Amino acid sequence: MKTDRDIDKTYPRSEFIAKLRRLADALEADEPFEIQIAGERIHVPARAVVSIEHERGEGAEEIEFQLRWQPL
Repeated sequence: MKTDRDIDKTYPRSEFIAKLRRLADALEADEPFEIQIAGERIHVPARAVVSIEHERGEGAEEIEFQLRWQPL
């Protein structure tokens, strides 16, 4: 069983763009996606549900691109 984890990692813009491109390519091809975040490799299955969240408050706005899945 994996331990709980809540990481917020900031990347240089060029790295973020490269990760988004790889993600978009995987989603378009209906393939799984792998990404390493703060030293841990994460496997995102092709069946993951994709959503976009927008938050506003305390003088700031935020957009989150989310992928959610249940482990098998």
